[in-house]
Amino acid sequence: MTNTTFRRYTNLAAAIHLLQKRKITLLDPSTWDDRNDAFFMSEYKRRTNSASVLALCFAESHETYHHWRVFSHGSDGVCIEFDKEGLLGNFNQDGSIRHSTMNYTLLKQAKKMADIDVEQLPFLKRWPYGDEAEYRVVHVDRDVSKPFHDVPISLSHVKRITLSPWLASALSDSVKAALKSIDGCSKIRIHRSTLIDNKDWKKLAGRAAPILPDNP
Repeated sequence: MTNTTFRRYTNLAAAIHLLQKRKITLLDPSTWDDRNDAFFMSEYKRRTNSASVLALCFAESHETYHHWRVFSHGSDGVCIEFDKEGLLGNFNQDGSIRHSTMNYTLLKQAKKMADIDVEQLPFLKRWPYGDEAEYRVVHVDRDVSKPFHDVPISLSHVKRITLSPWLASALSDSVKAALKSIDGCSKIRIHRSTLIDNKDWKKLAGRAAPILPDNP
C-alpha cells in the first residue's frame, strides 16, 4: 500500500483531457466490468432517489500487472500518480463528493450480515477484488441527471505519469514530448513502464549457476 499517493489507471485521451482542462472527471458506473459492483451503485442511486451517481476509482497499491491488464490494457494505457493529500483536498471542497477506501467482504460474511446502511453500498466489494486496493470517489446529485462531473485540480498534484508497458519503445519519446508540451506540464515526470520487459530483471538470468555435468 502507498500512504501518500493515488494511482489512476486510464487511457491517453483521459490523461490529455485532465492535463489540458485541469479537471478530473467522474463517470457513470453502469458500464463497469464487475456487474456486482455496478449493481450496488445502481441500487444506491435508486434507494437514495438520486438523479446522478457518478464515480472515479484510484489504486492505493504500487504498480501491478493486474492494474495495467484490467484497467489500462493496450498501448494507450496510462497511469497518473497523484499526491493523495492534495487531491483529497480538492474533493473535500466539493459538497457533492463522498470518498473512502473500499470494504472488501467475503461472500460467506455477506450472507451473515444483517441490514446494512445504504450509504455503505458504494464502498462494498467482494473479497476477490481486494488486490486492487481501491479508493473510490462518488458524486451524488439528488436533482440533476448528468453523464459526468468534473472536479478542478491543480497540476502540482500530478506527481508522475507512467506510459503503458505495451507502448512501443520507439514511440514513447514522442508521446512524452506531446504530454510535456501541454501548458504547465513541462516538468511532470513521464516514463514508460518496463513491467513486462525490464533489462535489469533479465540480467538475473545471466547470474544463474550453470548445471554441471554428472561425473563419468
